[in-house]
Amino acid sequence: MAADPLALFDQWFAEARAAEPNEPEAMTVATTGADGQPSARMVLLKAHGPEGFAFYTHEQSAKGQDLAESPRAALLFHWKSLCRQVRVEGGVDRVSTAEADAYFATRSRDSQLGAWASDQSRPLDSRATFEQRFEEAKRRFDGQDVPRPPAWGGYRVVPERIEFWTAREHRLHERRLFTRSGNGWSEGLLYP
Repeated sequence: MAADPLALFDQWFAEARAAEPNEPEAMTVATTGADGQPSARMVLLKAHGPEGFAFYTHEQSAKGQDLAESPRAALLFHWKSLCRQVRVEGGVDRVSTAEADAYFATRSRDSQLGAWASDQSRPLDSRATFEQRFEEAKRRFDGQDVPRPPAWGGYRVVPERIEFWTAREHRLHERRLFTRSGNGWSEGLLYP
């Protein structure tokens, strides 16, 4: 019987939160669009559990467009101070409207306003234009709660494969691979 990779992730993530000096929730998200061109960028993990690993973004951003065309992704967590990495691969689902609203409400007001001001991944003629749009959003929502923009939401990577990588001396690293098998997981090792 394989160990539970989600419980192992919880343990490693807790250790990363205690050890990493800067944003242990940072992860690389790799996607591909219909053209097959891979694209990777850093985002922040905002929730995780048995249902998967969630992050939020503008749905018309480059990653949102990729996920609309090809709803699969790979995640990479790298915790340098612990000499560890976790790779996650799987299909992608949208989080519910209620989840997206609840998370958006936890963001700072300026982050909420920034979501309204930004046409994420679209060309920008100057920083001044973005700052002007931010000021317009501040005026628009002055004295009221900032609602979640309609084109802003979340995605959940539903893991099919999770690899736990630990650095070892002389590059004799340890790689544990968990693969979803029905309602459970199978576990094996990979050569470094």
